[in-house]
Amino acid sequence: MSDDKYKARLEEQLRELESRLERIERDLDEPHDPDSSERAVQMEDDESLEAQGRLVTREITSTKRALDRIEKGEYGYCVECGEEISDGRLEARPESALCINCAKKG
Repeated sequence: MSDDKYKARLEEQLRELESRLERIERDLDEPHDPDSSERAVQMEDDESLEAQGRLVTREITSTKRALDRIEKGEYGYCVECGEEISDGRLEARPESALCINCAKKG
């Protein structure tokens, strides 16, 4: 797959992730129910949403870094060892910064 196709996929992925993060943030901004038992459930839900938000934020960062590597002409090469990242790995995870061997080491 060409860098242009990966770029299009990454841009779409970024839009989806940013939209998901907006929904999570909107849900977290919802006021809690005054009923104490319901509020406890909502607070547990908030903890889960906060964890999801952190994960989505990391994915956004990885996606933006991959787009930056495309712009610099460095996309598809491992940031650790410099070896080419396999097409299969990039197909599965277009934001990958590491080849499979370096990813296994980490």
